[in-house]
Amino acid sequence: MNDKILILDFGSQFTQLIARRIRELNVYCEIQPCTKPVPAGDASLKGIILSGSPFSVNDPKAPKPDIAALAAHAPVLAVCYGAQLLAQQSGGEVGQSTHREYGRAHLNDLQHNDPLFSTITDGSQVWMSHSDTVKQLAEGFTLLARTESIPVAAFKAPASYAPNPVYGIQFHPEVTHSIDGGQLLKNFVTDICNCTQDWTPAAFIHETVERIKVQANGGKVVMALSGGVDSTVAAMLINKAIGENLYCIFVDNGLLRKGEFEQVLEGYKHLGLNTKGVDAKERFYSELAGVSDPEKKRKIIGRLFIEVFHEEAVRLQDVSFLGQGTIYPDVIESMSIHGPSATIKSHHNVGGLPEIMHLTLIEPLRALFKDEVRRVGREMGIDDIFIGRHPFPGPGLGIRILGPVDATKVAMLQEADAIYIQHLRDSGWYHKVWQAGAILLPVQSVGVMGDERTYEFTVALRAVSSVDGMTADWSHLPYELLGRISNDIINRVRGINRVVYDISSKPPATIEWE
Repeated sequence: MNDKILILDFGSQFTQLIARRIRELNVYCEIQPCTKPVPAGDASLKGIILSGSPFSVNDPKAPKPDIAALAAHAPVLAVCYGAQLLAQQSGGEVGQSTHREYGRAHLNDLQHNDPLFSTITDGSQVWMSHSDTVKQLAEGFTLLARTESIPVAAFKAPASYAPNPVYGIQFHPEVTHSIDGGQLLKNFVTDICNCTQDWTPAAFIHETVERIKVQANGGKVVMALSGGVDSTVAAMLINKAIGENLYCIFVDNGLLRKGEFEQVLEGYKHLGLNTKGVDAKERFYSELAGVSDPEKKRKIIGRLFIEVFHEEAVRLQDVSFLGQGTIYPDVIESMSIHGPSATIKSHHNVGGLPEIMHLTLIEPLRALFKDEVRRVGREMGIDDIFIGRHPFPGPGLGIRILGPVDATKVAMLQEADAIYIQHLRDSGWYHKVWQAGAILLPVQSVGVMGDERTYEFTVALRAVSSVDGMTADWSHLPYELLGRISNDIINRVRGINRVVYDISSKPPATIEWE
């Protein structure tokens, strides 16, 4: 059993970054809502981190778990809001700052005799993001650092407060602007919590395969594959555990990239996965005809996928389990601090199938972030044709064609997208961006080709830089490259006479247009 750090989420935009920094130390961690109780008697729990929050501790509706009670389980590091809550609950004073403290600051008067700061030098740059501040510590608490603008940047509770060490810091060590933030987290995790740094891809593969063997217990597993990294790595882990008892189904919904159905099936054959390809293009085109609303399109594609998959799966006999490539961001997005989040867009998955088919889920990747999935895949020797692929939406080109979908538009967009992606590969940019794709807009404009006037469609190109898709910046592709891509698409794809480039980041925009 791996040592574990538990991160309590108070709604901070940086909570996932904390988890990522801990994972980078080869230490396992989990995120759970701050409203959920910490389970007693968990021998793997070595430390607890409280995230920041958009709340003020002086807001009566703000979440306020008992930090002293949490510290009875393990050492606690309270970040930003967590630090202010610690100060307030212990009898200190927290009030609104005279000016908003946001941005870079530098730590002064560090107490290097404390293990949290033993390897961090005076003047270390940190990142502040708070409007409240700790104005006065409770009696017995120790000041560990200050900055020019705030008298309390870091502090520690006395031994009488709780059986384990408890720290508060009013800056965010998880963001890259905090230069020594990673070192501070390492000090907390390894020196204060005494975690063993054994959370590695090799260890994960071994533990996961053994767990699947026990869970499946000789039973059969059916799984839908997409050609993407998540489903492929998940299938390979299950295959490593149960071999030919895994039955994979790859559905061609007519909304895949150009030539993808044939290429992916051939790739799975080389990987030794028992995969059946199902051509359902016309069925999808028929039900999508005339539908413009993006949410309706997503639901139709999702429903049809489930129907086709179910029809194929029931032909198999004595199947007990359903494999899924669920990853940790999917799990995190399903949690909420104060009730369900607003629906931005529905996700395409095999939701409902476990109940319809009375199957038990096997989700080998539900503890991993996307980049961790890639590292596991590479550790298993999976070819880069799968591991290095850009993410691709479950509804495929159905949500990259704005407005109604038909076979003609799909073929047009497939050609444009293939030209775009090939240029990115040839120029060396494919692996520099996290995700790229072309979007067919419901916009026609006048153009001139030769001596003829044209009135044809517009394609928007999208390329973003990201780590896990939760946030993303538009990629600054060279103008010369964009020019070559535009020229090739317009010259080679009949029906398109204009190409534009999307320079929106997430937030406020999403990566996909629908």
